[in-house]
Amino acid sequence: MMMMMMNESMTTEMQTCMDACMECHKMCMETMTHCMSMSKGKQMDMNMMSMMGMMRDCAEMCMMCMNMMMSGSEFMGRTCMLCAEMCDRCAMACEQMSDDSKMMECAAACRKCAESCRSMQMMPA
Repeated sequence: MMMMMMNESMTTEMQTCMDACMECHKMCMETMTHCMSMSKGKQMDMNMMSMMGMMRDCAEMCMMCMNMMMSGSEFMGRTCMLCAEMCDRCAMACEQMSDDSKMMECAAACRKCAESCRSMQMMPA
């Protein structure tokens, strides 16, 4: 795993949260590719477009969250809060396509990340 730039040891919660963020980022990116291949040759509907936008935003936020934790930023707690909110929204969007296993996998990764980020915001900065 990545090393923290500061010399304090990384807490288990932080490690867990970073892993969850990384997994969520990966799943969002994979699911976006999945959505693209599903709609190949078809006109993409607005619902799918907004869902993909949500996944892209969620992936970006997860990456930012990991960066904030690695650098020990004072904004880490607030970043984790926003990340949790965005992950929940992304999960809800994915869960609307419950017949698609890839969407449900992505939703699960988002939910796990949201939960982990929520536990981080309780930590002192």
